[in-house]
Amino acid sequence: MDLDFSEEQQMLREMVRALCGEHSTIDLVRSMENDPRGYTEEFWKKLAEVDLLGLLIPEEFSGSGMDMLDAALVYHEFGRSLAPSPHFVSCVLAALLLLEAGSEEQKREWLPSIARGDAILSPAWLEPENGYGPRGVQVRAIEDQGNFVLSGTKLHCLYARSCTRLLVLARTGEDDAAIDLFLVDPEAPGVTLEQQLSLASDTQYRVTFDGVRVAFQDRLGSPGSGWGHWNKVMHQGIILAAAQAVGGAERALEITCEYATDREQFGKPLAGFQSISHYLADAATLITGGTTLVHQAAWASSENKEVERLAPMAKLFACQAYRDITAMSLQVFGGVGFTVEYDAQLFFRRAKQLQLSWWDGAYLEELVAATILD
Repeated sequence: MDLDFSEEQQMLREMVRALCGEHSTIDLVRSMENDPRGYTEEFWKKLAEVDLLGLLIPEEFSGSGMDMLDAALVYHEFGRSLAPSPHFVSCVLAALLLLEAGSEEQKREWLPSIARGDAILSPAWLEPENGYGPRGVQVRAIEDQGNFVLSGTKLHCLYARSCTRLLVLARTGEDDAAIDLFLVDPEAPGVTLEQQLSLASDTQYRVTFDGVRVAFQDRLGSPGSGWGHWNKVMHQGIILAAAQAVGGAERALEITCEYATDREQFGKPLAGFQSISHYLADAATLITGGTTLVHQAAWASSENKEVERLAPMAKLFACQAYRDITAMSLQVFGGVGFTVEYDAQLFFRRAKQLQLSWWDGAYLEELVAATILD
């Protein structure tokens, strides 16, 4: 395993950091909180111009054909800047699902559009009162006169109002594996969107399907293959969620160190107190450990090695570290850290949201346990 970055990867990191520094400022992050759209056209176009929307899409489908380690570097920078965009749902999860399960026609129709930024796709997966596993999918898809008819409710559908299509996981039978993936137009008759408010103030929607008709050709993959494809893609996606967490934790520690150095108490900087300096040292150690684990998982994915253990471990560790470091940051800042004028609370809220999203800690622990016990 070689985790030394090439000159091209270092240039990629620097380019993304500069782009986010110019077009995804902290003021923009604040302005996008609870926004119905949740991202700006300017930032989205800039990502398209530098071929980051086609990050994991092969060149034959107009993408840039990078690997997971390259993507981890990009998501580290997204995490540092709290970049608001539908990149993860569209350019990672949806793109990988199309590559994994889509027909040749579906790939050629949607992947170039995703890479150009002309189309945005987002998964519709989680449901009210249901879990993360296959039994949590209870939205029904019933065959009827050459179509499927979808009925039920999905929660936490990111950027649904801006989507060209939703990628809906729906149950077609009673067996655990009887789940399919469908491309659904969010403006189709019977689809209702209701914006949800979240801890991170990001752009999520409750989506209700009331007898929504979907053509047979809009199913991805063979019958009953939906959960297998989704599970495989999620193991790739959570590596990048972990990279995002490490990036956010790194930046949160930086602003905490700046404050602890500048803020004086009892005649000396906060950082001069041993207890505070030890908090900061522990945080730096967690970030280094999390970064190594994330890069190892990303490298394994890039080399087509098994990631069933590494990917859940990476997200579990990185998101817990992110949450703990941002909580410590608020303790160092004191009461002002919770006020909206300070940036510390932006990182703290997003750390907890990311920890709960895309498989939470308990589900990740089950996945890791299965790899060491089964």
